[in-house]
Amino acid sequence: MTEVWRKAALELASTLAADAAERDLAGRLPAREVGLLRESGLLPLLDTAGWAAANQATRIVSAADASVGHLLGYHYLQLWRTGLFGSRAASEPGWFWAGVSNPLDAALLLTPADGGFTVEGTKTFATGAAVADRLVVSATRTDNGEKLTFVVDARADGITFPGEWDNIGQRLTASGAVRFEAVRVARDDVLGVQPEDQADPKVPRISLAAIGFQLMLAQVYVGLAFGALDAAAVYTRETARAWTLSDVDKATQDPYILAGYGELVATARAAGFAVDAAVSALGEADERGFDLTPAERAEAAIAISSAKIVASRAAVETTSKVFEFTGARATATKYGFDRFWRNARTLTLHDPVTYKAREVGDHFLNAIPPCLSGYS
Repeated sequence: MTEVWRKAALELASTLAADAAERDLAGRLPAREVGLLRESGLLPLLDTAGWAAANQATRIVSAADASVGHLLGYHYLQLWRTGLFGSRAASEPGWFWAGVSNPLDAALLLTPADGGFTVEGTKTFATGAAVADRLVVSATRTDNGEKLTFVVDARADGITFPGEWDNIGQRLTASGAVRFEAVRVARDDVLGVQPEDQADPKVPRISLAAIGFQLMLAQVYVGLAFGALDAAAVYTRETARAWTLSDVDKATQDPYILAGYGELVATARAAGFAVDAAVSALGEADERGFDLTPAERAEAAIAISSAKIVASRAAVETTSKVFEFTGARATATKYGFDRFWRNARTLTLHDPVTYKAREVGDHFLNAIPPCLSGYS
């Protein structure tokens, strides 16, 4: 089974890499890209091969196209997230899932109506929502202040997508806003209540969603680092020239270029190992179900924060530094090497990584667990 999904991921990555630079420049809504995800057979991977396989597929695809890897990773994350309250939501094999749950934006309001709810408001930074089949949404009840998570058809009446996403990186993630106007939510589509009382025994498990997002972002970071290295290596082998003072015939013989690549490869591999460990940590926490303790949850969070620190550094450093080993001609627009840096720089600003470092340091020195938030 492993060979089947890995082959599918590699074939998709090869297809995406062929015109990644052109598609990035065009910056269109990623409808075709989601179609390729459907055709690849990777969308149901979480159910057919499990959490670790879903993460590996995300990394492989991210190396070829970080936008599509981001979409795929969040698809797995949202589907996994539906099971944090109990049984996972029903999903057809070809459905693409996205979320509407920016933790810094509490703009969606639920009003009880006819045995269910109606939802109103606009939510920002909803990656993939505009091209999704189903959305996992968080909103606040107007009558009692409870925060609910529910599932809704992305094409339901009253849902619109302003389409204002125009950032320098991750241009094909459709990460713009979603507007809800009197959208009907059936009571059966409500997954559960997000507990406000930190002493609630359900909190450790339900709050795994926040660190799940952090892990999937770190996975994309590692993919970005390896993707930049792979693309730069092809250019260095086939096109780059040896520097006039190097006393060698080929760029691939230059000792400084060799050492430079060696440093970056080592850094990317180390980040990959850290993220692999974090995948295992979150998988083990997930398997504990509602028996997960606050201390166990904290250990998983620290593993993920540690991985995100090193993966963020690897992505930004690698995508910038490869230009030093490809040379001035590699900055030509037709090569599109800048997309790796633009994607890394955009995505690693999702939340300040220095706060992750503070969490890890506080846990190490003072045994204080990360505070529960939308980001930790």
